Amino acid sequence: MYITWYRSEIGLLILTSDGKNLTGLYIEGQKYFLDGVSDDLEEVDDLEIFLKTKLWLTHYFAGKNPNPRKLQFLPSGTSFRQVVWQELLNIPYGDVITYKELGKRVAKRLGRSSMSSQAIGGAVGHNPISIIIPCHRVVGGDGSLTGYAGGLEKKAFLLELEKNSKGEFYE
Repeated sequence: MYITWYRSEIGLLILTSDGKNLTGLYIEGQKYFLDGVSDDLEEVDDLEIFLKTKLWLTHYFAGKNPNPRKLQFLPSGTSFRQVVWQELLNIPYGDVITYKELGKRVAKRLGRSSMSSQAIGGAVGHNPISIIIPCHRVVGGDGSLTGYAGGLEKKAFLLELEKNSKGEFYE
């Protein structure tokens, strides 16, 4: 396992990789920081996935809309969490969705009639690839900013960045 850092407008970001895939993108000090990473991490700055991710982040923080699906990432989590994280990728840049609506989408994908809000919140909160898998786009039922492992001020910053940028799709 490998690790590198990226200085961003919201602070230091920590990136982890298995050598091929991005396995984590954490905001320094966030809740569940490096959750599930148990191997010794070797500092490497020039892995191809790290270079691509840093370029992606540079474009993102410049107000562009880089395509997350252009990156190879492999977040570690249960099959349920994987479904939730895939649904997060379907939230358009600059938009938000409520936990309840996200739960409806996940329930539909799983062939269920409903989904526990707590289960959805837990999966969103344990997203190991912040920003790229856009868990910051999930808000409370009344539109309030709730539940961001990196801190609500950082969530507000990311949403404001997306709202105020042109969000032109960038490949």
